[in-house]
Amino acid sequence: MDTRRALLVDAFTTDPLSGNPAGLVPDADGLADEAMAAIARELHASETVFLLDADNGEAARRLRCFTPTGEIDLCGHATVAAGSWLAGAGGLGDGTHTFETNAGSIDVDIEGGLVRMSPGGEVSSVTEVDLGYDRVASAIGADPATLSDVGADLPLATASMGPEYLVVPVNFLQALSGLEPDPRAIAGLTDELGVTGVYAFTFDALEADSTLHGRLFAPAVGVNEDPPTGTASGAVGAYLREVEAFDGELPEEMVFEQGHFLDRPGRVRVRARTDPVSIGGRAVTAFEGTISVPEMGADDIIEV
Repeated sequence: MDTRRALLVDAFTTDPLSGNPAGLVPDADGLADEAMAAIARELHASETVFLLDADNGEAARRLRCFTPTGEIDLCGHATVAAGSWLAGAGGLGDGTHTFETNAGSIDVDIEGGLVRMSPGGEVSSVTEVDLGYDRVASAIGADPATLSDVGADLPLATASMGPEYLVVPVNFLQALSGLEPDPRAIAGLTDELGVTGVYAFTFDALEADSTLHGRLFAPAVGVNEDPPTGTASGAVGAYLREVEAFDGELPEEMVFEQGHFLDRPGRVRVRARTDPVSIGGRAVTAFEGTISVPEMGADDIIEV
């Protein structure tokens, strides 16, 4: 029976058991697709990243990302987790490193433990939508006035950094904290728009140096609420640039706090003045062990 190292790495935080956990298998060469899928199901993080030797000799690693239900092209927080682990234990020094993904080659910058990434040549997009505040408020469990109160300056819109999200500005943190989301209504809304989830935010943040406080709901993909989310934060950064949310130029770097209502707080650093938008953060290993992988097709159960 094959045995591999397996870790859980918490992204967008320096404190274990906070931020957004990613599964990580650092030595994944030789694993069949079915084995990777089974390991991802067993670790049961929202995404698990598998590190393989790169096909291109100039790239540092090839990354393959799996949710518990299947493979995806790219994951923001799992990429940050991989970059952080490689910087701490895998021998990568500070600088820019190329990673191969199913979404193409991406550059990851590492500096003093801080990892930044962007989805390659992907250009962000922002489109205002006319949904009506009553409908959106009903889906996320808000008073419509808390949305319309800021709607003149901050409209409802879809925004993308690879995956696409519905961006919903809310007036104050009290309103954001009191949301009572309806997963079925949110799933219907996101399916209709063809987006991954709904990102509600307010500039009324907890920390003095935070730009905003966000919450992400994505029940259509099995995530009722997500801890700090990289691609969603990047999409919101593009949104803030497009709607000219700040007097003058967008800040060079913004800090988005998220995950507090799940007891998994974290911070995502966003740079969105120009494309490609980039997101960054730190990560910490919370768990390390071994996982046993039977021959695929056998009746054995994977054991941690």
